[in-house]
Amino acid sequence: MAHDHDHTEPPEEIALRVKALESLLTEKGMIDPAALDELIDTYEHRIGPRNGALVVAKAWSDLDYKARLLADGTGAIAELGFSGVQGEDMMVVENTPEVHNVTVCTLCSCYPWPTLGLPPAWYKSAPYRSRIVLEPRSVLAEFGLNISEDREIRVWDSSAELRYLVLPERPAGTEGWSEEQLVALVTRDAMIGTGVALQPGN
Repeated sequence: MAHDHDHTEPPEEIALRVKALESLLTEKGMIDPAALDELIDTYEHRIGPRNGALVVAKAWSDLDYKARLLADGTGAIAELGFSGVQGEDMMVVENTPEVHNVTVCTLCSCYPWPTLGLPPAWYKSAPYRSRIVLEPRSVLAEFGLNISEDREIRVWDSSAELRYLVLPERPAGTEGWSEEQLVALVTRDAMIGTGVALQPGN
C-alpha cells in the first residue's frame, strides 16, 4: 500500500545539528556518552516495548479486551494509558496459525513509539523497507523466522495516518499465567512481526 505523508525521520540538517550539540556537550563534560547510550537503549529496548508487551499480555488474558483491541486499536491501547505522538491512530493485526503479519514503513520509518519505543536501525534501513514487501519470507528467514509455505504472510505499510502493531500468537503452555508473567514473553520484534513470542523457559 503506497502512501504520501510527512517523514518521521528528522531532516538531515536537524540530525546534523543534534549530533553537533551532542558532541559539544560531551566535550564540555556536560553529558556522559555512555549514559546517553544507556538512555537510548532503555527507550529502544525496555520502556517502549514493555508498553506494547502490556497490551499484548492483556489481550492474551482478556478476550473482551482483545476484541476491543482488534476492533479499535487506538482506543483499546489508550485504555492502558499509551497514546500520543506517533501513536495517535493504531491498528492491531493478529497472527494466527494461517496468517503471519509483519509491519514496515516503505517511505520512511513511521513507527508506534508509545507502544514500541524507538525504532530499531534496521527498521529504518532502505533494504528492509524495500525487501520485506518484495520477498517477506526470505527477509523473515534472515531474522531466524522461517514461515511455512502454506502460511500467508501479510505486510502492513505504516504511514503518518496509521501505524500497526502485531498481536503475536500466545505461546503454548502459558495457560493460567498472569499478565505479568506473559509480558516477559513478548518481544519488540514479535510486535513488529520479524519475530515471535518467546516460549516458556526461554
